[in-house]
Amino acid sequence: MLRLGIIGCGYWGPNLIRDFSEIDEVEIKALSDLDESKLKRFKKKLPGVVTTKDYKDLLDSKDIDAIVIATPADTHYKLAKEALLAGKHVLVEKPLTYSIAEAEELIELADKKGKILMVGHTFEFNPAVIRIREAVETGELGKVYYITSRRLNLGKIREDINALWNLAPHDISILNFITGETPLKVRAWGGAFLKDNHEDVAFVHLLYPDNIVAHVHVSWLDPLKVRDTVIVGSKKMILYDDVDSEARIKIYDKGADRYMRANPEQGFGEFQIKLRAGDLLIPKIDMTAPLKQECRHFVDCVINNKTPKTDGRNGLRVVKVLTAAHESLKSGGKEIGIK
Repeated sequence: MLRLGIIGCGYWGPNLIRDFSEIDEVEIKALSDLDESKLKRFKKKLPGVVTTKDYKDLLDSKDIDAIVIATPADTHYKLAKEALLAGKHVLVEKPLTYSIAEAEELIELADKKGKILMVGHTFEFNPAVIRIREAVETGELGKVYYITSRRLNLGKIREDINALWNLAPHDISILNFITGETPLKVRAWGGAFLKDNHEDVAFVHLLYPDNIVAHVHVSWLDPLKVRDTVIVGSKKMILYDDVDSEARIKIYDKGADRYMRANPEQGFGEFQIKLRAGDLLIPKIDMTAPLKQECRHFVDCVINNKTPKTDGRNGLRVVKVLTAAHESLKSGGKEIGIK
């Protein structure tokens, strides 16, 4: 039985509380939030759970094995560090930290303490995204040429973080996951329209190994809710639309083939491009809730001492990309290498 404490009962916290409470191997022992009204609401739903405005009560408790952190991003480093120092396993929402040095410190501390450090990159547990990775790994798409990803909506507008750090962690984790790589370099552009130095929109251009080009567009100042990713390969193409509940993935057997055609008049061959269009496949995807899968994975890793698929090092790779993109964004699009 994993005894759990959850810090943060606001925007994302209730979802984590719901999913962890439905896992047989989990006992939620305590909840912490600065808002007393949120604690009272959960006290009624979970009468046996201790509620407190002081998160340190959870860290000091000998009845708690692991801490889940669902607080604003600028608190992740501090809370995760204190939890690890208190000897707790940690699941922290994305992004892991705001800096590479802080992420590296948390990884080193988790290793030293022998504790699990996992980051909430939920889309890596999404069956549709997993299906895309399989298509890339097996060569079903052929050579991957480029990937575009959009995450747009009107709101939620954050005060503590810009659109890049708030929204792009999802897209970067998806790109890293389906390619199995970390980008080599990045350029980013954006605009701060509602608040100075607080970008509401960002365009991120990335170059992955094997000359895979990727482009990410994020905004919380857009008229439509868009959550889609397009992967273009030499054999097939995939559209992943997370808003389309009926057809999350569409696989298009279409593309453009380059071949040599003889030129009898000039006596030598020349390259030609031929377009082809085949079938459209909409595979059946068992859309088991990704967050529930993430929560179950964390529990399994803690109980059986396994390395999470979205461990601290996974989170660090995303932080490295975001840090480089942020630097490029502030410099007006300067190309930044990623180590």
